[in-house]
Amino acid sequence: MSKLANKVALVTGGSRGIGAAIVKCLAADGASVVFTYLNAAEKAAALVAEVEKAGGKALAIQSDSGDPIAATAAVAETVKAFGGFDILVNNAGVSAYSPVDTYDNQNDVARLHAVNLTGVAATTRAAAQHLGQGGRVISVGSTFAARVGFAGFADYAASKAAVTAYTRGWAWDLGKKGITVNTVEPGPTATDMNPDNTDFANTMKNSLALGRYGTAEEIAAAVAFLASPEASFITGSTLTVDGGQNA
Repeated sequence: MSKLANKVALVTGGSRGIGAAIVKCLAADGASVVFTYLNAAEKAAALVAEVEKAGGKALAIQSDSGDPIAATAAVAETVKAFGGFDILVNNAGVSAYSPVDTYDNQNDVARLHAVNLTGVAATTRAAAQHLGQGGRVISVGSTFAARVGFAGFADYAASKAAVTAYTRGWAWDLGKKGITVNTVEPGPTATDMNPDNTDFANTMKNSLALGRYGTAEEIAAAVAFLASPEASFITGSTLTVDGGQNA
């Protein structure tokens, strides 16, 4: 039997990149997967079709992960569609270049915190009303939470560090209900927004013990592990998947 048979998962920001890989991985493990998207309607529809062709179940919901009302509504839609759910993956996230001494993109920074922090909190609070024994909350963070390494990304790093702190606190809040809460922190990962084999990517590889970018599928596999029964005694933890960047 599939590890996640009869489980329902909600993945925020699931239409592309790491999010899409997570959707496919959880579906392959037997879960029915709901995922949100904001603008990529065609990619969302194609992903649903791909999952269904492989024998899985998927449902796409248009939702703004930076809007607490919309984030809460996505949880309600998931419950309505499947009668409840078991796994929340807070994957939606954005970045912004925002040096502290040239602060001229306030809207971008506000959006960053809305999606990376406020939206994560709103979605998790709504999910906590429905998750039960054996439930999972998994947030996709970043190695920037522990090590920045570049100028101009303090706001992004701060938002991801806050998610790690939320994970530790929520583990205590939800542990009494038998729900685990963890974070996966990807290092440099090849996606359409962060392509491999560019000058920047080739420079980054020098900081990785394995000397290569990760793949979205490798990050998804870590999420799927934390969603599985094998991870039932892991909570309040961070699983770093970074090719040895922080070694």
